[in-house]
Amino acid sequence: MIDVTGIASLTAAADGVAPLDEATLLTVRHHPERVRTWGDNRGFGLLVGRELSLVVLPHHRGTGLGTRLLAEAPLPEPTPDGPVTAWSHGDHPAAAALAASHGWRRARELWVMRRPAAGLPPLGPAPDGVDVRGFRPGDESELLRVNAAAFAHHPEQGSLDRAGLEERMGEPWFDADGLIEAWVSTGSTIGGGSTSGERLLGFHWTKRHSETLGEVYVVGISPDAQGRGLGRYLTLAGLHHLAARSDDRPGVDEIHLYVEADNEPAVRLYSGLGFTHAQADTHVQYVRD
Repeated sequence: MIDVTGIASLTAAADGVAPLDEATLLTVRHHPERVRTWGDNRGFGLLVGRELSLVVLPHHRGTGLGTRLLAEAPLPEPTPDGPVTAWSHGDHPAAAALAASHGWRRARELWVMRRPAAGLPPLGPAPDGVDVRGFRPGDESELLRVNAAAFAHHPEQGSLDRAGLEERMGEPWFDADGLIEAWVSTGSTIGGGSTSGERLLGFHWTKRHSETLGEVYVVGISPDAQGRGLGRYLTLAGLHHLAARSDDRPGVDEIHLYVEADNEPAVRLYSGLGFTHAQADTHVQYVRD
């Protein structure tokens, strides 16, 4: 049996970047029946749906193992519903060369942007008529509704369902207070109605990786609430939450986030909040049409 998580951990320690994303790891852990795996203790190939991952331990690179793992991949044929995809986390040159030599094209870039937690801009008051608070049980349906609307054209985040939400909320890092939500009453002119008398306008889900590192995990704003500065406010509220010190834990030292490189409004927002991007902090998605 291939030790997928063990090999991935060793590779991450050597490269400084995880070779598998969170969604893939959650699928390996909770839905192994959806995963096809091949290889050995030097490296492995992994296929989840139409997404391919190839991971080779550093001291076995340059031996042709990556090429052999790709050749053995049980890839589905591209269809009108979508191509076959593969991520190179960290934009590794060997992955770029392998992709180019086998007809995979570079399709997307995902940037990691970072900033220190110290020296944040002041938060200020919440927008008028908006109640900003942490997640409470019972918020799930509204959270999924806003997430689906906000990420309707995002191939990964937009597909989040109730089971995926519960899996993430079951992770050790989940902090209800760190899932910051903006609500409006049904009587307000900002939003519409719901059976609870409130409507969710947007959220900022933060993630604490360690005592020193936090993440802007997801920021989602309902399309009918955009253009009011709510995205900036919720982002900044989450940054302050991650940086805040309490009796039981320190604030983090650094905060990072992931953003599509071509999402100019988001990049502009995060840059204005002090986040920067280094070329080494780039993940690349390759596509086989």
